This record gives sequence, C-alpha cells and structure tokens, in this order.
Amino acid sequence: MSVTPVLIPHPSETPPTSGHVLAVGSPGPSRELLTRTLRLTGYEVTHAVPGDVHRQVRQAPPDAIVALDDGPDGRRQGLDVIREVRADPAGQALPLLMVTAARAHAPGAVADLLRHGADDCLPEACDPRELSARIAAKLHRVPVPVENLLRDPRTGLYSGPHFMDELDRELSRPSAARRGGVLAVVGVAEMAALETRLGPRVRREVAERLAGVAERLGGVCDRLGWDEAGQLLVLMPGVDEETATRSLREFAVSVAGTRFVVADENVRLTPAVGWTPLAEYADHARAAEDARDAVSEAVRHRDLRPVRYEPWMRTSAPHGHRRARAGLRALVTWATRLLSPVLPLVLGVGVPFLLYQQAYELGWDAAGFAYWVVVAGLVLSALLIMLECLFSLDATPRPDRPGQPYPPASAVIAAYLPNEAATIVDTVESFLRLDYPADLEIVLAYNTPHPLPVEDTLREMAARDPRLVLLPVAGSTSKAQNINAAVTRVHGEFVGIFDADHHPAPNAFRHAWDWLSNGYDVVQGHCVIRNGDSSWVARTVGVEFETIYAVSHPGRTRMYGFGVFGGSNGFWRTDLLARTRMHGSMLTEDIDSTMRALNEGARIAMDRTLISRELAPTLLRPLWNQRSRWAQGWLQVSLRHLWGALRSPVYSRRQKTGLFVLLGWREVQPWLTLQILPILAHAAWRAGGADRLDWAVPVCLTAAAFTMSAGVVQAAFAWRLAVPELRRRKAWFWRYLFVSTFFYTHFKNMVARQAHLKEALADRQWRVTPRAAVPDAATAAVAEPAVRT
Repeated sequence: MSVTPVLIPHPSETPPTSGHVLAVGSPGPSRELLTRTLRLTGYEVTHAVPGDVHRQVRQAPPDAIVALDDGPDGRRQGLDVIREVRADPAGQALPLLMVTAARAHAPGAVADLLRHGADDCLPEACDPRELSARIAAKLHRVPVPVENLLRDPRTGLYSGPHFMDELDRELSRPSAARRGGVLAVVGVAEMAALETRLGPRVRREVAERLAGVAERLGGVCDRLGWDEAGQLLVLMPGVDEETATRSLREFAVSVAGTRFVVADENVRLTPAVGWTPLAEYADHARAAEDARDAVSEAVRHRDLRPVRYEPWMRTSAPHGHRRARAGLRALVTWATRLLSPVLPLVLGVGVPFLLYQQAYELGWDAAGFAYWVVVAGLVLSALLIMLECLFSLDATPRPDRPGQPYPPASAVIAAYLPNEAATIVDTVESFLRLDYPADLEIVLAYNTPHPLPVEDTLREMAARDPRLVLLPVAGSTSKAQNINAAVTRVHGEFVGIFDADHHPAPNAFRHAWDWLSNGYDVVQGHCVIRNGDSSWVARTVGVEFETIYAVSHPGRTRMYGFGVFGGSNGFWRTDLLARTRMHGSMLTEDIDSTMRALNEGARIAMDRTLISRELAPTLLRPLWNQRSRWAQGWLQVSLRHLWGALRSPVYSRRQKTGLFVLLGWREVQPWLTLQILPILAHAAWRAGGADRLDWAVPVCLTAAAFTMSAGVVQAAFAWRLAVPELRRRKAWFWRYLFVSTFFYTHFKNMVARQAHLKEALADRQWRVTPRAAVPDAATAAVAEPAVRT
C-alpha cells in the first residue's frame, strides 16, 4: 500500500473525539500512517495483525475496528479479517470499517467486503475528517446483529428468541381456538461441510435462502424464523397435518431442485424437514426440541420427505424406545419365518377349497367359474409375454449422435463396504478406465460400521487419480441414503448410478448422453451377469437378466410408452435426481423413484446396447433373499402408486394399461397360478377321486400348451437379443428353459407370495446379498467387449 500524506490532518482542523479503535493490518508504513491519523483525530489506538484479532478483542474490547485491506506483499486480506472478526461473538456487533488501497477500491471489491460483513469501506486516500466522522457515526449508532432484532429488516425472518415468543403466543391460545397447527424446523444435511469450508456466517445465509423459497411458494407458512444453527423455523397455525405435510414436501422438493449462491459459492442443498403438531404442546421448548429430533431423522435419510416427530426419535431418551422397536421387529421377523411356509398355502389353497366346497353345497359351482377365470388369466399372461417379445424387436434405437456437446458427468457407486470389500477395488479400477470425452468424476458413496483395510487402498487410489472422490456417509443404512448424500456433491450434468459390483462398458457414458441430450431424462441400460460360470444359479440368473433387460424392458417400453429405472446402470439428469431422491424405506427404491419421476412427466428410455456387467448370487439362499426383497419392494410401490397413477391425468390410456399390468397384474398372478390346486382338489372331491377326472379336455390342453409356450418364446427371444458372450452359450438357454419350466417360475411365485405375507406383517428387513470376487476363469470368459450397436 502506498503512503499518502493526505491522510495526516492538521490537529486544528479536526474536532477532538474519544474512543478506542483497534487498527488491524500487517506492520508497516500503511498501518503506521493509519495509526497516526486515528490518534490525531482523538482516538486511542491499539494494534492487531490478521489472525490475532480474536485475542486482542477479548483482551481489550475496542469500540470500533478499522482494518487495512492489503497485506505486505500486496495480497488482499480484507475478507480474511472480516471472517475473523465476525466469527467471534464479541466481534459480531462491533463497527468494522475497511480501508482499501486505491487499486483495490473497485465497486466489485467494495461490494464484496460489505456483503461479507464490513459496515463501511473507504479508500486509503480519503479525507481524515471523513474517516473520523464515519467512525463516530458508527459509534453513535452501533450496529445490532440481525439475531438481536425482532425481525431481519431485509428478509423478514424472526430471530430465534423472538420466533419462540411467537410460538408461545400461539400455544397460549385456547385449544379450541387453535384448530390444529404445525411447527416445522428445516435443517440442511450439508451444513457441517459448508460451515467447515465457508465459515459460520453461512448459517444465516442458508436460512435466508430457505426462507426465500418458502416465501416464493407462499401457502400456509405463516411465520418464518431462524436459529443459531442455521435452521429455518416455520410456524403454520390453523393447518391440518395433511395440508402441512403436502406444503412441506413441496417446499423440500423446490429447495432440492434449486442451486443457491452461499458465500459466493454455487451449492445444492438437501433440506431436512422435521415437524410436530402444536396440539400436543403447552410450551415452545419441548415442541422445538421434538421438531429438531425429527430433523435429525430426516438428515439421516436425505430423501426430502418431511418427518413427523415420534417419541422414539427423542435424543434425550432414545435407548428404551429403540430397544422396544428392535424387539418388536425381531418378533415380527420370527413370526414371519415361522408362518411363511404354511400361511401362503392356507390362504391360497385351503381357504379357496373350503369356499368352493361351501358354495357347491349351496348350489353354486364357484370352482367351475374360478377355473375359467384362472385359465383366462394364465392365457392373458402368456399373451402379454409374447407381445413384449414382439415389441422388443422394434425397440426405440439410440439416437445416432448427441444433441449437445458432452458435458461434465458423474458416476455414483453406492457400496456397503463390509459386503463389497472383495470387489470394490476392481470396480473402481473399471470406472477409471471409462472412455468419456469430457470431465468424469467417480464418487464412491459408502457406509461401513467399522474401518476396513480396503479403505486405505481406496484412499491411495484417490490420491493418485483426482477423478475418484471418496464419500463416507456416516449413519447410512441403505443404498438410497448413500445416493442421496452423493447427489448434492456431484458436479456432472448427468449422473450414472451403479452398485458396487458393476463394471460399465467403456462407452456407457457416451451412449447415455446420446439419449439424455435428445430429450430424455433417464436412460436404463442393460445389466449383464459376468459370473455365470460360478454356479447353476448364476447361469440361471444370467439368462433371466437377458429375458429382463434384452426383451421385457425394451418390449414394455415400446408397448406401453414408458420405461423403468432398474436400480443400477441407470443414468439421470442431475437436476431430476436431486428433486426426486430415493426413499430408503422402500425396498425397491429404484422403482419408487421411477414412479415419482414419471409423475413429474419424466421420459425414461431403455437401451439394451448400454452395457454394464455385474455379479449374480451363486447360491439359492442369497437368491431367495434378493428376490424376496425385490418382490416385496414391487408390492410396496404398487400399494403406494397404482391407484393414484390410474387416476392421474399425466398418463395416457396406453400408459395406464401398462402401469396396471406392471403394478397390478404382477401382484395378482402368483396367487392366480396357485388357484389351480384348490380347483383341482375340489374337482377330485366332487368326482370321488383324482383318477375319475378327465384330463384330456381339448380346451384345457390347448390353454396349458399355450401358457407353457410363452416361456419357450421368451427364452428364444432372449437368446436372439442377448449380448454376444452369452449368445454363444446356447446350453445356458436350454438349461434355463428346463429349469424355468419345472422349477424357477414356481420358485419366483413362492417368493412373491411370501413377500406379500412379509409386507402384511410389516417385516421389511433388508438382507444383504453377499458379493464375492469373480474367479479368474469366469472373468476371462466374459472379458471381451459385448456392445452391439
């Protein structure tokens, strides 16, 4: 900073003043000049260097602070000084004036200083009388921190204490006059990381950004405030719980879909909304504490759903409630396992048999009517399968070229490390070999209950390659929470989602952008099994995946006019995924996300040439657990979305037909196939024995032959459309045809029926599917590229 004689006044020109001023700056001519100017205008002056302001303020509290915005080497240090002063509670209300060098006194730089907390900003060459007058003006009208005002004059937010006064006034009204009402607290899952990076002032900025969204949406938010943690406080008097939940959900989705500027940084925020009804409280302290406990639960899930407070969430006494919940869950699991082999047969065979028998004695042949219903249902199912096969031949082709230049992209690998330790390093290495012409970051979002040696290896890989970002998600219990944590941290315009055993083809991200840049919002790729040589179970799943991803998904997409996201090897526009998130309470969070995205009008494509290879279960028990979770998850999605989708104006008749088949008919079919047993048992009872039945009824034989032929047709189409390395394994398809006809189809129906029972008993425990490294021989068998364009 240059030395400017104009700053030194003649004593007779300046009226005497009084006060203690702390002059902040590096030792040198500039600070000495500022000191002499202040002393000549009547101020007592002490000094502090940047970094030592906190100690000086505590040791000898000044009346005002004047800081130089220039270091000894010409580096601007004003913003650092402002952060240091305002981070100290003792410095938050002190007048802070910045003196800038002439070359740094540009309008943009001055605005920057004022925006970050300076009360005034003067050029170094200003008149000493002006400097003295500005200090005196600040001393006569000491700035009051926003939190000490009733309301922020700029944003209209109540400070924390005054908001609680408003809440007390609401709670003091007679219960009959209140008519409902809700208190909501909105936290931000990224707050700790933002504060670490940008300082404590981001708390108020974040609360202001959230309030701006709430005010823009309008609705039932009556009074808004903020607390010291940066949480938004929302008072909603006279509102019923359903309306409050709907408004808070709309608010959360709007926040998640907005990019905010916080402390001059562009960020995406995850609102965590906790709420509680006012009718249950007499004072604000317990209501606010309970709403904040609900916020902690919402932060854990990061799925944008407002969380209503429940007693087990209470942080002050959690153990008893949570032990009781764990005990109840264990009891339900035990009861389900005890009843699961018997109850489906009782409900699906025993009860219908008794009903048919009673109806027959009353003179109505209900079994005969049911027989034709079942036959018609099975024929219809077979016909739908065959139509899907035919439509799969005419699947929409991938666009020839991208509609826009390749943007930055992100891959998110969701992993539970204890289960993935044997495969995760190979998976990450396969991602680092991807061929993408723009920036590609690979985010490994993982949870682990304890440190693992593989984490050291991953950290070494991240140190070598900056594209790899390690994101531990503390407290996570699901894949959904890992993805929700990652989506606000990614920088790509679109995101590929993968499980920890997936190895995408080198061109996967380029092919995904071909779809997304041409009007689609999500594209689901083709998942291929890469460990088929491991066991007959893996081979069966390998062929089954071809029937799903090469035939059924493309065929249904073409037939009904919408696609389905299948959980992995799916690519989303980042903004859509940020608004949609995944709900960890859903066992198939991917299908639930599909439905919520479709409800917004999203377009989902299916591309069987967009390949990723994964591991299949190698034993029957893990396969049972995996398919049980899938079946129960589909049921949850059906119960949540089917009725609303059929009434929604968003979908065409064709799409509603597809949704009914996908979410309705698939839940009926496992029980429909079981009805053959009570019908035949009743027919044998009527005839006096099974040997007296006529089994050679032409219509029945024709229907059975047509039904069984659907499996043959589907297997043939799967072989025709399979990736090359599996298409060469013709024996696998023949074995699948045999195993599927006489075992696997019935196995999956049994799984579906048990899943219905588990959902009815509220047994929603997630049993992890074990992963293991692929043997070298199996890896070699599928090593060559398998993308067909």
